[in-house]
Amino acid sequence: MTVTTPIVKPISQMHFSPGSVVTIPNVNWQEFEAILKELGEKRSSRIVYSHNTLEIMVPLAEQELSTDLISDIVKMVLKSLGKRYESFGSTTFKKEGIAGVEPDACFYIQNYQQMINRRRLEPNDPPPDLAIEIDVTSQTTLAAYEALEVPELWIFNRGILGIYLFENATYILSETSPNFPNIAISEIVSTAVERSWQVGSFQALEEVEAIISR
Repeated sequence: MTVTTPIVKPISQMHFSPGSVVTIPNVNWQEFEAILKELGEKRSSRIVYSHNTLEIMVPLAEQELSTDLISDIVKMVLKSLGKRYESFGSTTFKKEGIAGVEPDACFYIQNYQQMINRRRLEPNDPPPDLAIEIDVTSQTTLAAYEALEVPELWIFNRGILGIYLFENATYILSETSPNFPNIAISEIVSTAVERSWQVGSFQALEEVEAIISR
């Protein structure tokens, strides 16, 4: 028997302006699933859910541009290292009954082969090996990633890339990335994003390519 949980919050009727974050407390898992269905997949907003709190965010153009550039850098550097990957963008990742999150970008690297030709996530699929968030300070977001046990989380905030590794059920700030050994990836990303505002994304990526090909 299928039971439909009524949602008293008219999510689909709410207007979310770019840069806004709406927090909705006291949302149970069934309500969260219903809200996801109501919002649909074709939307600009992104969601995160943890500890019965739902956050709905709409990125600014600046955040989207940074996401695209950082994703391009990840792909470029992985290719230079001979590492294969699968990019899953802002796919909705969930841990049943506990948490859900839509990264700004994410990648399967160690587990890429398992995700080839995966059109929809399966319950037993691993979390992405690397997730990327732009301008995020929310504890709800961090709690969701901790619940999902994403091994590596990048948070780009105020022009600086922070690398966080999942250890002992929490995230520890790290100076290096295990996915990009012997590469100053934090410095490369931070510099490239700043350069992209000065010279454009194309030239910024060319400069990154020149650095990693030395």
